Amino acid sequence: MTRKLYWENPYLHETESSITKKERKNGKTYITLDKTIFYPDMSGGQPGDIGSINDEMVIETVEENGNLIHALKSDISGSKVRLSIDSAHRFDMMQQHSGQHLLSGVLYTLLGGETISFHLGKEYSSVDVTLSDMSDEEASNAEALCNKIIQSNFQLKSYFVDQEKIKLLPVRKAPSVAHNIRMVEIDGFDYSACGGTHVNHTGELGLLKITKWEHYKGNLRIQFLAGQRAFLDYNSKFKSVRSIAGMLSSSDDGIEIKVEKLISEKSDLEKESRSRKDELITMKSSSLVSESEKFGDNRIIKRLYEQYDFKELSQLGSHISNNYQRVIQIYGISNEGLGQFIISKSKDINMDLGEIYKQLSSEFRLKGGGNPNTVQGSVTTGNLNSVLDRSMELIVQMLETEIKE
Repeated sequence: MTRKLYWENPYLHETESSITKKERKNGKTYITLDKTIFYPDMSGGQPGDIGSINDEMVIETVEENGNLIHALKSDISGSKVRLSIDSAHRFDMMQQHSGQHLLSGVLYTLLGGETISFHLGKEYSSVDVTLSDMSDEEASNAEALCNKIIQSNFQLKSYFVDQEKIKLLPVRKAPSVAHNIRMVEIDGFDYSACGGTHVNHTGELGLLKITKWEHYKGNLRIQFLAGQRAFLDYNSKFKSVRSIAGMLSSSDDGIEIKVEKLISEKSDLEKESRSRKDELITMKSSSLVSESEKFGDNRIIKRLYEQYDFKELSQLGSHISNNYQRVIQIYGISNEGLGQFIISKSKDINMDLGEIYKQLSSEFRLKGGGNPNTVQGSVTTGNLNSVLDRSMELIVQMLETEIKE
């Protein structure tokens, strides 16, 4: 059975060990050691350690029947090996896992929320608790108590208990194993069965920050940052606040009022812009219709534009179709090598523009589509004029047929 040095001293980052078993298969070398500092991958929900054995990168570490098996890409020689792990990653995991215990204990104490699962991720960590919801004030109170315990520097203890002993402890959750139960205690405040690595004192967490909470599968998922992660997050947001405050010529605490004012002004400008745009569309529609070519009871608008916004032209066409009777529109836009076209009609004209598009597609290489009332697409600029002219011819033919009938 491998001796787990990460339980005895989680701050140990380098050591020597002896190989008790080595096997080469599937392009990897698997070695078992008499003792190790490598925490196994996702054991109890905690990501494993990153590091090397004799300078060969460890791909993964797994536990089987009490033995820790380390996988490497290359083979290594000798029976004695040197182990080294990434100390920053280990301490980050210690901070996050200890922070999770602290937050879970506080949520249980203040709100009665039981932790049913947790996640220690690369960017943030989270706990899923049996709460239907949590107010801003409740989150603030939970966060404040966590940081009060951090500042009070409570000791974290780990020890093994049996089934009889655990009955005497106020554990938050029954352990998943029946023997060799490892208890992690936050100095009389919280008791939880756990095989992970933890700091010795809560003061080493520095800071814990709840960043988000949301409903998840009938419970509440609460995201948090602890330790160095919380500090880096604060530092990043502090720089952003100072930068924004400088742009707005405001103090840090005056940003919110300034931004609210900007949003209000932006909303007013957008309303005014929409109003002016609607007026412009109305005026332009009237001008196009009055200048259009008459064909019986119908009017046909045919225009070619350079560097025109396709969306704005679509809005113009929709306005005319919805507000004028018996009007057919044929528009083309030439924009830097791309030709675009829109053909539309009022709904009171008995004509299927889809048939027009099919005929055009048989004569030109088009991309597009539409419905009986509007078709649109793209074509090379060299063929754009021809597409518009041919559209006009086909529409006139349909109108002539309608008149004869």
